[in-house]
Amino acid sequence: MAFTGDEAAYLREHPMGRLATVAGDGGPDVVPVAVEFDGTHLWVGGGSTVVRTRKFRNVAAGNDRVALVVDDMVSFDPFVARGIRIYGRAEQPFERVGMAGPGTYMRITPTVSWSWNLAGEPVGETWYEPRRTVHGC
Repeated sequence: MAFTGDEAAYLREHPMGRLATVAGDGGPDVVPVAVEFDGTHLWVGGGSTVVRTRKFRNVAAGNDRVALVVDDMVSFDPFVARGIRIYGRAEQPFERVGMAGPGTYMRITPTVSWSWNLAGEPVGETWYEPRRTVHGC
């Protein structure tokens, strides 16, 4: 399965997220990142020094399982939040021209995702009914 049309549009329209990787000692590391969605993969990175960041070092050390959240707060009054949580496998380095310009990027292949409230409905009894998708690997 792939992302729905609404999910793909959301990912393309919201290029900021938080990426979690796993360090060699098993500890988590989460950082804000620019995210590019190409219709199949998600891309994180850019620039020549990105390979020295903890996220790139964690993946290079063999910890390729990652989690990514792309979300936004539409309104506080009424309360409206929406987003997508993605688990996947990361590969790197890839030299490419991406949204952050030419540089080194990490490619994330989604394995499972959950989206919620992409329609932007105010909080109510049914506002949080996440949609789970298992992606083909």
